[in-house]
Amino acid sequence: MELVEEEICDLKNDLLPENWWVRNIAENSTLKARIGWQGLTTAEYLDNGNYYLVTGTDFENGRINWSTCHFVTKERFLQDRNIQLRLEDNLITKDGTIGKVAYIDKLPLETTLNSGVFVIRPKYDEYVPLYLYYIFNSTFFRTFLNELVAGSTINHLYQKEFVKFSFPLPKSKNEQTAIAIALSDADDLINSLEKLIEKKRNIKQGAMQKLLQPKEGWEMKKLGEVAKTISSGKSNTQSKGDLYPIYGSTEIIGWKNYYDYEGNKILAARVGANAGTLYKVFGKYCVSDNTLMITTKNDVDMEFIFFILNSFNLNSLVFGSGQPLITGNQLKNLKISLPSTKTEQTRIATILSDMDSEILALENKLEKYREIKVGMMQNLLTGKIRLV
Repeated sequence: MELVEEEICDLKNDLLPENWWVRNIAENSTLKARIGWQGLTTAEYLDNGNYYLVTGTDFENGRINWSTCHFVTKERFLQDRNIQLRLEDNLITKDGTIGKVAYIDKLPLETTLNSGVFVIRPKYDEYVPLYLYYIFNSTFFRTFLNELVAGSTINHLYQKEFVKFSFPLPKSKNEQTAIAIALSDADDLINSLEKLIEKKRNIKQGAMQKLLQPKEGWEMKKLGEVAKTISSGKSNTQSKGDLYPIYGSTEIIGWKNYYDYEGNKILAARVGANAGTLYKVFGKYCVSDNTLMITTKNDVDMEFIFFILNSFNLNSLVFGSGQPLITGNQLKNLKISLPSTKTEQTRIATILSDMDSEILALENKLEKYREIKVGMMQNLLTGKIRLV
């Protein structure tokens, strides 16, 4: 049985499968935080020590980044047993960016909390803490938070409000565990792919530095000498249809029913916060006048020029505080080093382009896995799909 958004906001037991029920966080959990009279200040945060202090800024991808944590004295750690962390604790930020979630799957040292974080633990052993972690990452909790902060300028999650949160729960801990493990496995797959993409990006960065480093026989030229054109676009950005994309300083900004340009080009954002940002286009399209178009001469490989330009910090050419700007003349006078033959340029560009294609394929796979996980959460946390 699929729960629609309105039903999620107003959960009822009869919307859930047999052997599930709606539970309130105050009924089956304890919520603890550092209380105000303890007065822990940032001046007491230590750069080293034997007792970690976790703050909301240490939350990273649902876990604690222990390398960013500060420390406190033993006296501060012992001051409040209720916020001395344990394995399988769930943490929620209650100040600033409220609702960030972290799950404690390891404790390198004894650890306490600053005043901006709740620790949530089960009463009566009613649920598996990892299951609750996924509830806190679900539509149920996001909708609850959005309703709390709607129209409010105060970014604070009060305990008196938090205890109103209700969520669906299988009565069987075996089913809770099965759901938590399935979602955790999905997270592991996503995290491993994220790490692989980061590794591939680093390898490509190293390859760029090596392959694009000037070598014997390379020539130093101005970009204007190897470019056929460096000019602004002309398209009106007003949408008039949906056939051809209009490219601006933030890539596609609209569509038109006719095109002004075609073929392969390098585009450089000319105006605004993205000034100097590069991307490639092909086919038939329109280009706004806040974007520069670069085409290369026949004896020069355009892909190679694209990678060369990406190796520069074009942002350093941007000027103007009110309206950041980069000009065509600046690009024309930019000095670049390149192989004297197009064949060598193409060889280098092909290697880097193949790396880009591999990274893009992995990024597409990552997006697909993330979408699959969202679907899993919607189905598993409502009991539409049962694992037990």
